[in-house]
Amino acid sequence: MEISSYIKNPIQTGFNPDPCIVRANDDYYIVTSTFEWYPGVPVYHSKDLQNWQHITNILTDHTNFAGNPDSCSVWAPAISYYEGIFYLVYTDVKRSKYPFKDAHNYLITATDIMGPWSEPTFLNSGNFDPSLFHDEDGRKWFLNVHWDYRIEGRNKSSGIVMQEYSTDKKRLIGPIYKIFDGTELRKTEAPHIYKQNGYYYLITAEGGTGKTHAVTVARAKDITGPYEVDPQNPMLTSAHDENLTLQKAGHGSLVCTQSDEWFMAHLCSRPVNGKYSILGRETALQRVEWTADGWLRLECGGHEAQVEVKAPKLPLHPFQSDENEHDDFNCETLHKTWNTLRIAPNESWCSLSERKGHLRIKGGESLHSLHDQHLIARRQQHFECDVETTIEFEPETFLQMAGLVLYYNTDNYVYFYISHDEEKGKCLNIMRSVWGEYEHVNMCISISGTEVCKLKAKIKDETVQFSYACDNDDWAEIETPISIAHLSDEGNGFTGNFVGICVQDLQGTKKHADFDCFNYTAK
Repeated sequence: MEISSYIKNPIQTGFNPDPCIVRANDDYYIVTSTFEWYPGVPVYHSKDLQNWQHITNILTDHTNFAGNPDSCSVWAPAISYYEGIFYLVYTDVKRSKYPFKDAHNYLITATDIMGPWSEPTFLNSGNFDPSLFHDEDGRKWFLNVHWDYRIEGRNKSSGIVMQEYSTDKKRLIGPIYKIFDGTELRKTEAPHIYKQNGYYYLITAEGGTGKTHAVTVARAKDITGPYEVDPQNPMLTSAHDENLTLQKAGHGSLVCTQSDEWFMAHLCSRPVNGKYSILGRETALQRVEWTADGWLRLECGGHEAQVEVKAPKLPLHPFQSDENEHDDFNCETLHKTWNTLRIAPNESWCSLSERKGHLRIKGGESLHSLHDQHLIARRQQHFECDVETTIEFEPETFLQMAGLVLYYNTDNYVYFYISHDEEKGKCLNIMRSVWGEYEHVNMCISISGTEVCKLKAKIKDETVQFSYACDNDDWAEIETPISIAHLSDEGNGFTGNFVGICVQDLQGTKKHADFDCFNYTAK
């Protein structure tokens, strides 16, 4: 039996925050937050905890996030498995600014991780970061953050509450228990309960999602408490050392292998030059152990997340790559790598059938829209990569645009696009928004008379270099590289940079562009 040696972190690169891990027999699954990106909740599968494959996305039906602000919608999905059924709880956040949380929690179930999933069951509102614990006696307990708008200051998280869930009545029943007030680290979130050696262990995230993020552990003999905090808290954090490779370590969940080895999945980030988390928050795994006095510790000692972790005693199980590095749009449906903003792609604006071998996108609203953006994109997963597309587009006005976009949210993007100028005709331009400040880079390169245009973005750390080629001409490089430092988590939100293609028609005539291919090449 071939045995794997090391897990290399992060195991899911690019925007993959808030991981929740579960084992179902010999299979392991991780789900992560998706916020305003559609489809919601990707599922990553492994059999050895070292090799992972994106196999599906869960929230493809019964969802509509149109109008939800940036960094809202799907927060912190938590997956569990009990007696042959998968349970997924998640939050749909409609507004997250202070003092209130307009957020609604739902439960869906399936007997197969690939679906079909049930219609959502509404659980409660006003709180977030839910999880579901299945006790040995068959009772189910629903946990979430307790958000109290009356608390002074911006941090209104007042701990963790819990209520029983009835599978028969399909609703929460009985009293609400306040089981944890949090610690001095504050901002207590992401609760998960595990039972081990006669104790209920409560795992929470504290310290916020930035540099001071951490994992806190508390335990109790009774599920309703009182909970005793680990005397060596926090159990995991990067807050003490800005030179660690894996920063912002926190938001943990646990899994036990068939060989009785314990691991914690957690989020982390790898800031470019120690400053800009352009890839967003990613997912890592750490080996953990239970001490003789019954506390959870990193097996390596200390509190620091490790880049290399000893793998479990499981047979090595690699997967055939399905990364979609080159998409020629010859399939009948979009590859699962692709994402859209808030709304599902459909034939009314995003068609693989109207012109075979091409993706036809009809113009939608602006890059600042919260409703009808016609954009498809994939996660940036490498610090250095090339992104290229081939496009045919004949705009008739400056209000019609199509091209290559690097996108964090409505306030932060860089857009290399084709449009129309009254004097130069068909032309190339760049626009960007930096922390909400819009800028039109008025270079207006005429490409009038050309039919096919290739656009390329060479990304390296915190800069991008654009180039173009028309009708099989040689590549021409835009002179000045552009900073993409603003396409990062710092001060922006909770996602990460995406690279993709989009079309706008601000006249509402749905002028279309045809894309022949899209290439993503890691360097």
